Amino acid sequence: RFAVSVGYWKDPYIQYFVRQANERKAPEINRGKSVCVPGYYARVHGVTYLIKAFLEKTECNCQIVNLGAGMDTLFWRLKDENLLPRKYFEVDFPMIVARKIHNIKSKPPLSKPIMESHSGDSLLIDSHSLDSSRYSIVGADLRFSSDLEEKLRKHSLDVHLPTLLVAECVLVYMTPQQSANLLKWAASTFPVAMVINYEQVNMRDRFGQIMIENLQRRQCNLAGVELCSSLDSQRERLLANGWEHARAIDMMKVYSFLPQPDVKRIEALEFLDEKELFEQLMQHYCICWASKDSSNL
Repeated sequence: RFAVSVGYWKDPYIQYFVRQANERKAPEINRGKSVCVPGYYARVHGVTYLIKAFLEKTECNCQIVNLGAGMDTLFWRLKDENLLPRKYFEVDFPMIVARKIHNIKSKPPLSKPIMESHSGDSLLIDSHSLDSSRYSIVGADLRFSSDLEEKLRKHSLDVHLPTLLVAECVLVYMTPQQSANLLKWAASTFPVAMVINYEQVNMRDRFGQIMIENLQRRQCNLAGVELCSSLDSQRERLLANGWEHARAIDMMKVYSFLPQPDVKRIEALEFLDEKELFEQLMQHYCICWASKDSSNL
């Protein structure tokens, strides 16, 4: 929300999910923010680039499953660009889903686009799920893939459609076995599929260890951090669980690939005096993607 308010990228919908923080922040938090926000910019643009590439290849005749979607606004942004897939699913814990549904029901700029894209029978909505013909939110625990599949199928998941699964900082909170089960389930369920995973990498070096210690002090346990030791370990996890092709690049490389005129624009928004810290942080996050492609897309 802060990044959007400053002008890093446009997202007219995030204001309906996240309140703007008005309180003054301690200087060290502001310094952290000035390092993190360009990182968010790279993450949003990197992940969106891959999503749009998938939509283009499939000519939107596909479905997207956003795992651990939280308050993400991608459905509304894709609709504005006339890039909606055949169906867009979001999955998160029931408590998160209930909060999101409450916001959608009470805010017309969120509910109207869902109604506009809906066709057929009446829209189904209760406290922990919402199902329209183009958009569904499902309350489920990703650690139990059989329960997840059952709930998605109830909301018209089509296993024969090309399917894109998106997980941003999600798998790292699951044990290696739990994330392996989820990835294996996806690879074995969809004949044509792609998965995008954004999370930590290079976590065995000193900077990575400090990151882990900082999170642990905040009672934030990264149960799957051992798989984040290198770009190779990230790739191998995907290949070992049924995916045919896999790639991984750190966020510093992603940042260097972004359109340079726009990078210059965002670097002028706020003074980034901690360039070395920024580079270190970006080298400790990555985007990995893998595919399984029986149709040679």
